[in-house]
Amino acid sequence: MTRRSIYVDGYAHENPIPAASRVGNLVASSVISAIDPGTREAPPSLEAQCEQVFANLRAILAAAGATPEDVVKVGFYMTDISNRPVLNRFWLELFPDADSRPARHTQQEQLAPPRLIAADFLAVLPE
Repeated sequence: MTRRSIYVDGYAHENPIPAASRVGNLVASSVISAIDPGTREAPPSLEAQCEQVFANLRAILAAAGATPEDVVKVGFYMTDISNRPVLNRFWLELFPDADSRPARHTQQEQLAPPRLIAADFLAVLPE
């Protein structure tokens, strides 16, 4: 199988890495930040950053030919995990079915300011 780098127009890392990588039906993302592809800046509030992280996640999935239903695990990195209720609102919007949610791990991390949240995912596409 051939590995294919996944890029999203307007969304790029500072380092020479793709937004995700796909091999066969497996897609793994690099870190997904709250950087707005249009402005190249992170919004000031956690709520707006969560909204942007989820928008970036969706865009990366689409560029890889995947959908939220293909996601099997999401990792979140927050500067303050006591703010998980804000994250949970966006999580439940994307994955409303309690019987069909991906695994998730949220951990506290020191992120480069002004970032308050970041994520990564693993997805398995139908054969």
